[in-house]
Amino acid sequence: MELILGCGDLPYEYLEYLVTMLNVPLFYVPGNHDPQFDPGSTAARVQGGSNLDLKTVRHKKFLIGGFGGSIRYRPDGTNQYTQAEAYTRAFSMIPKLLLNHIQYGRALDILISHSPPLGIHDDTDRAHHGLKALNWLIRFARPRYHFHGHTHFFKNNIRSTETTVGITKVINVFPYKTINANL
Repeated sequence: MELILGCGDLPYEYLEYLVTMLNVPLFYVPGNHDPQFDPGSTAARVQGGSNLDLKTVRHKKFLIGGFGGSIRYRPDGTNQYTQAEAYTRAFSMIPKLLLNHIQYGRALDILISHSPPLGIHDDTDRAHHGLKALNWLIRFARPRYHFHGHTHFFKNNIRSTETTVGITKVINVFPYKTINANL
Protein backbone atom coordinates (compact mmCIF):
# COMPACT_ATOMS: atom_id res chain seq x y z
CA MET A 1 0.00 0.00 0.00
CA GLU A 2 1.45 3.34 -1.06
CA LEU A 3 -0.88 5.87 0.59
CA ILE A 4 -4.27 6.44 2.22
CA LEU A 5 -6.79 8.95 0.90
CA GLY A 6 -9.59 10.04 3.23
CA CYS A 7 -12.78 11.58 1.85
CA GLY A 8 -14.25 12.84 5.11
CA ASP A 9 -16.58 11.76 7.90
CA LEU A 10 -14.36 9.03 9.28
CA PRO A 11 -13.35 9.36 12.93
CA TYR A 12 -9.96 11.01 13.13
CA GLU A 13 -8.84 8.40 15.66
CA TYR A 14 -9.56 5.68 13.08
CA LEU A 15 -7.51 7.48 10.42
CA GLU A 16 -4.67 7.92 12.93
CA TYR A 17 -4.85 4.18 13.66
CA LEU A 18 -4.55 3.38 9.93
CA VAL A 19 -1.53 5.68 9.56
CA THR A 20 0.13 4.05 12.57
CA MET A 21 -0.57 0.48 11.51
CA LEU A 22 0.15 0.85 7.77
CA ASN A 23 2.99 3.37 8.09
CA VAL A 24 2.06 5.18 4.87
CA PRO A 25 1.13 8.83 4.23
CA LEU A 26 -2.48 9.95 4.68
CA PHE A 27 -4.04 12.79 2.70
CA TYR A 28 -7.60 13.70 3.61
CA VAL A 29 -10.35 16.30 3.32
CA PRO A 30 -12.94 17.14 5.98
CA GLY A 31 -16.54 16.06 5.65
CA ASN A 32 -19.66 17.79 6.88
CA HIS A 33 -19.59 15.77 10.13
CA ASP A 34 -15.93 16.58 10.85
CA PRO A 35 -14.81 19.48 13.04
CA GLN A 36 -13.76 22.77 11.47
CA PHE A 37 -10.04 22.47 10.69
CA ASP A 38 -7.76 24.09 13.26
CA PRO A 39 -4.02 23.43 12.88
CA GLY A 40 -3.50 24.30 16.55
CA SER A 41 -6.01 21.77 17.85
CA THR A 42 -5.26 18.06 18.01
CA ALA A 43 -9.02 17.33 18.04
CA ALA A 44 -9.62 19.21 14.78
CA ARG A 45 -7.01 17.49 12.61
CA VAL A 46 -5.69 14.00 11.97
CA GLN A 47 -2.35 13.45 13.70
CA GLY A 48 0.10 12.13 11.11
CA GLY A 49 -2.13 13.09 8.18
CA SER A 50 -2.23 16.04 5.78
CA ASN A 51 -5.45 17.99 5.31
CA LEU A 52 -5.60 18.71 1.55
CA ASP A 53 -8.69 20.93 1.59
CA LEU A 54 -8.07 23.46 -1.25
CA LYS A 55 -4.46 22.31 -1.56
CA THR A 56 -2.39 20.22 -3.92
CA VAL A 57 0.58 18.01 -3.16
CA ARG A 58 2.98 15.87 -5.12
CA HIS A 59 3.42 12.44 -3.58
CA LYS A 60 5.94 10.39 -5.56
CA LYS A 61 4.45 10.36 -9.06
CA PHE A 62 0.96 11.52 -8.03
CA LEU A 63 -0.40 15.08 -8.08
CA ILE A 64 -3.23 15.08 -5.55
CA GLY A 65 -5.72 17.85 -4.80
CA GLY A 66 -8.44 18.12 -2.19
CA PHE A 67 -11.84 19.76 -1.77
CA GLY A 68 -13.61 19.26 1.54
CA GLY A 69 -17.16 19.78 2.69
CA SER A 70 -20.63 19.39 1.28
CA ILE A 71 -23.63 21.42 0.19
CA ARG A 72 -25.02 23.70 2.91
CA TYR A 73 -28.16 22.10 4.29
CA ARG A 74 -28.12 23.68 7.76
CA PRO A 75 -27.44 27.35 8.46
CA ASP A 76 -24.93 26.49 11.21
CA GLY A 77 -23.38 23.49 9.44
CA THR A 78 -19.64 22.91 9.69
CA ASN A 79 -17.78 22.37 6.41
CA GLN A 80 -20.96 23.14 4.46
CA TYR A 81 -21.11 25.59 1.54
CA THR A 82 -23.64 27.09 -0.83
CA GLN A 83 -23.09 26.40 -4.52
CA ALA A 84 -21.66 29.94 -4.89
CA GLU A 85 -19.30 29.48 -1.93
CA ALA A 86 -18.14 26.16 -3.36
CA TYR A 87 -17.31 27.85 -6.69
CA THR A 88 -15.29 30.53 -4.84
CA ARG A 89 -13.40 27.79 -3.03
CA ALA A 90 -12.74 25.89 -6.27
CA PHE A 91 -11.56 29.03 -8.08
CA SER A 92 -9.05 29.64 -5.26
CA MET A 93 -7.24 26.49 -6.45
CA ILE A 94 -6.60 27.86 -9.96
CA PRO A 95 -3.07 29.22 -9.25
CA LYS A 96 -1.92 25.89 -7.76
CA LEU A 97 -3.45 23.91 -10.63
CA LEU A 98 -1.87 26.16 -13.26
CA LEU A 99 1.50 25.90 -11.54
CA ASN A 100 1.20 22.09 -11.54
CA HIS A 101 0.38 22.20 -15.24
CA ILE A 102 3.46 24.33 -15.96
CA GLN A 103 5.77 22.18 -13.81
CA TYR A 104 4.43 18.70 -14.59
CA GLY A 105 2.36 19.02 -17.76
CA ARG A 106 -0.87 18.27 -15.89
CA ALA A 107 -2.91 19.89 -13.13
CA LEU A 108 -3.89 16.80 -11.09
CA ASP A 109 -3.80 13.03 -11.20
CA ILE A 110 -6.18 12.54 -8.29
CA LEU A 111 -8.87 14.78 -6.82
CA ILE A 112 -10.32 13.83 -3.45
CA SER A 113 -13.47 15.44 -2.13
CA HIS A 114 -16.10 14.74 0.45
CA SER A 115 -19.09 15.60 -1.70
CA PRO A 116 -19.78 14.15 -5.13
CA PRO A 117 -20.17 16.38 -8.18
CA LEU A 118 -23.72 17.50 -8.93
CA GLY A 119 -25.57 14.79 -10.85
CA ILE A 120 -22.89 12.13 -10.31
CA HIS A 121 -23.43 9.77 -7.38
CA ASP A 122 -25.37 12.42 -5.47
CA ASP A 123 -28.78 11.83 -3.94
CA THR A 124 -32.19 13.49 -3.98
CA ASP A 125 -32.27 14.62 -0.34
CA ARG A 126 -31.01 18.15 0.27
CA ALA A 127 -28.04 17.09 2.42
CA HIS A 128 -26.63 14.85 -0.31
CA HIS A 129 -26.91 17.04 -3.40
CA GLY A 130 -23.60 17.27 -5.24
CA LEU A 131 -21.52 20.42 -5.72
CA LYS A 132 -21.52 22.07 -9.16
CA ALA A 133 -18.03 23.42 -8.46
CA LEU A 134 -16.70 19.85 -8.52
CA ASN A 135 -18.07 19.36 -12.04
CA TRP A 136 -16.14 22.50 -13.04
CA LEU A 137 -13.01 21.36 -11.20
CA ILE A 138 -13.07 18.01 -13.02
CA ARG A 139 -13.37 19.77 -16.39
CA PHE A 140 -10.63 22.30 -15.53
CA ALA A 141 -8.06 20.07 -13.79
CA ARG A 142 -8.80 16.85 -15.72
CA PRO A 143 -7.63 14.40 -13.02
CA ARG A 144 -7.44 10.73 -13.93
CA TYR A 145 -9.36 9.87 -10.74
CA HIS A 146 -11.84 11.69 -8.52
CA PHE A 147 -12.57 9.93 -5.25
CA HIS A 148 -15.44 11.13 -3.06
CA GLY A 149 -17.50 10.00 -0.09
CA HIS A 150 -20.64 11.53 1.45
CA THR A 151 -23.27 9.42 -0.33
CA HIS A 152 -23.83 5.93 1.02
CA PHE A 153 -24.63 3.39 -1.65
CA PHE A 154 -24.71 -0.22 -0.57
CA LYS A 155 -24.01 -3.38 -2.59
CA ASN A 156 -27.68 -4.20 -3.15
CA ASN A 157 -28.37 -0.63 -4.23
CA ILE A 158 -28.79 -0.33 -8.00
CA ARG A 159 -26.76 2.86 -8.27
CA SER A 160 -23.33 2.80 -9.86
CA THR A 161 -20.34 3.80 -7.73
CA GLU A 162 -18.07 4.48 -10.72
CA THR A 163 -18.70 6.92 -13.55
CA THR A 164 -16.37 8.23 -16.25
CA VAL A 165 -16.47 11.93 -17.12
CA GLY A 166 -14.07 12.76 -19.96
CA ILE A 167 -10.77 11.25 -18.85
CA THR A 168 -11.79 11.25 -15.17
CA LYS A 169 -13.02 8.14 -13.40
CA VAL A 170 -15.31 9.36 -10.58
CA ILE A 171 -15.47 6.80 -7.77
CA ASN A 172 -17.64 6.80 -4.66
CA VAL A 173 -15.36 5.26 -2.04
CA PHE A 174 -18.07 4.48 0.53
CA PRO A 175 -17.53 2.44 2.62
CA TYR A 176 -13.95 2.01 1.34
CA LYS A 177 -12.08 1.11 -1.83
CA THR A 178 -8.65 -0.29 -2.55
CA ILE A 179 -7.35 1.15 -5.81
CA ASN A 180 -4.42 -0.10 -7.83
CA ALA A 181 -3.70 3.09 -9.82
CA ASN A 182 -1.04 3.07 -12.50
CA LEU A 183 -0.79 6.67 -13.63
